Parts: sequence; structure tokens; C-alpha cells
Amino acid sequence: MKASDIRKLMKPIDNAYSEMFSGRVYRIGSGAVSVRNHSGTTRNTVIGVHGFLSNHCYFTQSYEAPTTELILLSCSNYHIPVNGVTSEIPEWAEPINRLDATIEYDACILNQALENLPTTDNIRIHGHSRGGAVILQALAERPDLFEKTEVVLESPVLPQGNIHALVTTLLEPVSHGMWPWIIRLINSAPSSAYGQTFFGKMNPRKKQLLAKLFSATQDHLTIVRNIENIMEWMQRTETSLYQHLEEGTILIPRVDRILDRNAMLASARQSQSRVKIVETDAPSHFITLDNKAWIPDLEADRAPGRTA
Repeated sequence: MKASDIRKLMKPIDNAYSEMFSGRVYRIGSGAVSVRNHSGTTRNTVIGVHGFLSNHCYFTQSYEAPTTELILLSCSNYHIPVNGVTSEIPEWAEPINRLDATIEYDACILNQALENLPTTDNIRIHGHSRGGAVILQALAERPDLFEKTEVVLESPVLPQGNIHALVTTLLEPVSHGMWPWIIRLINSAPSSAYGQTFFGKMNPRKKQLLAKLFSATQDHLTIVRNIENIMEWMQRTETSLYQHLEEGTILIPRVDRILDRNAMLASARQSQSRVKIVETDAPSHFITLDNKAWIPDLEADRAPGRTA
């Protein structure tokens, strides 16, 4: 990448979305982890890892039980979408020697959070889209941390997967220097101009969370690095990585115009028999925003088996 392109891409992007949040926010490198206050006796711990151009609010309405300890990642160089909370650097935070804005960097954030924050042994890690790849990368690097965890991968970026052909067609002519101009153009256009194609049928929560996608990161360089790293990670990561995934659920949407659904499903089928593959009726890449009913019950017994 040319130095002139990097300078253009490093221009800051203002944070355009946040919600009220009661809890603590810990800075870890160029990312963060937010721990929501809960009012009941803790029964479950859920760690949420958001997707590309998303934020941790993706999970807040899916896990509202007062007995759920909710821990939410903000990936490297993403805005932290909270109001009224001052972040702090925890004593357990360790330097991360990976390139930021990559799956590998954010996997290190996840592993530090998983090692230091949960207060229960009933732990679920839920990743959406790129967040699925972050979880799998973290698992490959520290499988010992995942021995007592359940994993939910929702419309995930997977080993040997691919992005949707429509997205590929749109990205091919885009040079690095064009990104700031393209993002300004997208942000000035009504979401109805492209939303139905990529996001499926809208509902109030989807409209709320997806309206400001291109304001999720702190700069344009993070967007470019995320895209290039996602494609490179899928291509070079072998499905043998699944050997570390002993228990969990992979949720596949009926329609996905962000990732290649067939490649996603073919990859998922290389996982272990204790991993459930659920082909949902969700009409978009955003399964749990379409219908929270697809989220596996936190209180259900964990059992092997497949539905696909």
C-alpha cells in the first residue's frame, strides 16, 4: 500500500452510534472489552464478538437476562459504542504483538478477556460474521482456555470460506485511495438504496444498528485491513482448525449476500460431530437480528448432534 494511500486512509472517522451502558470498559491494546452490570445471581457468562463494521450492541438485546454476565468485545480500532463510561486499563492487560485491525490481533483481545473476566464456568462465546473467525483463531492459539466453553458461530467467516460474489464484484475495482471517497458516498446515500439487497427485510433493531455501518471504525485504514485480512485468512486457514472446536453451534442463514453461503456450509461440515450445524430460515446475514429465537437456549443441556 502506498504511503499516500495510508495517509488518506488514516483520517479519523467520527463515532456515529452509541447506547447507554452500565458497567466497566477495559482497554486492551487498540481494542476494548465492556462488562455489563447485571442484577441477578450470575448463572451464565456470554462473550460477544461483533462482525465487520458492526459493534458490540449487536448482542445486547439478545442476552438481557439479569442472571447473564455479558462481556462484549470492541475489536481493534473500532469505536466503543457506550455512553457515560470512562474506560480503564486493567492490570492483567498484556501487549499484543500482532498487526491491529486483523483477526489475529482481535483473537488476542478475546483470549485475554476469556482468561481474566468470566466469573462462571457456564461460558458461551458468540461471534457474528468476522467475529466467528476471531473466535476460531483464538481457539487455535489457546485451546486450553476453551475447555469449559460453548461456541456459537453466527453467519461466520470460516476456514476455506468466501465472500458473496456480489460483494466481490463491488470490491474488485476499488483501489485503496478510493475508499475515503466511497465511504463518504455510501454514508450520504439513504440506506434504502442498498439495504434491502445486502441486509434483507428490515426491522427496527436492524435499522438502528445497520444505519451507520461505515462509522463503526476509527479510520478508513481499519476497513481496508479488515477486508483484506478476512479474505486472506479464509484462503490460508485450513479446516483442520476445527479439531480444536469440541462443542458449539454454527448458524447458517437461508439467504446471505455478504458471505458465500455454500462455501460457509461446506466448511462447517468439516467440523466435529459434537458441533451442531443449524440451517436457519433467516433471510439475511444477520440471523439473530432477524429472529432471536435462533439463539440456542443458554439453559439447555449441551448435547451432540446435527441438524444439517
